This record gives sequence, C-alpha cells and structure tokens, in this order.
Amino acid sequence: MILGVSPDSVAPHPKFRDKFGLPFLLLSDENKEVIHLYGVWKEKSMYGRKYMGVERTTFVIDSGGAIRKIFPKIQVAQHPEAVLEMAQML
Repeated sequence: MILGVSPDSVAPHPKFRDKFGLPFLLLSDENKEVIHLYGVWKEKSMYGRKYMGVERTTFVIDSGGAIRKIFPKIQVAQHPEAVLEMAQML
C-alpha cells in the first residue's frame, strides 16, 4: 500500500493528486504529528530565506511495520524505479 502524507488540509489534495497523476491516497497531517514523528519537518532555505517545511522523503515499511528503507531528499526523476526495486525485494 502506498500513502502520501502532507501537512496541507484535505481540500487541495484532489487537485495535487490529479495534477501529478498520483494513484495513491493522500493523508492530511495538519497538526504535523506524523511528520514530526518521522523527522521530516525541517529547516529549509530558498533564495537565502530560511523556513520550516517538509523534506520530501519516502519510507518503505514492511508488512510487520519495520522501516526497511528511507529515501531522503528524493530525486523525482529516478525515484519511482528505486522504490519499485526496493519493494520487489520485500
């Protein structure tokens, strides 16, 4: 099962999912509880300005709930292949 977690409200999720053709469920974590637990709420920088935001990260979790692989700071172009390769090994 694939899930996406975002600190955004539920409202923008359908538009985002449709724009990128995502075939999986997007969950809203407005209170940032899950995002903090997984350690992906980080200080970021853009054009010299620092701000807090989500570091896009993929966690591959097996059926027993163990994290088998973490893909930090994902590279979108190569990412789907890498995740599928990892999932096939489980």
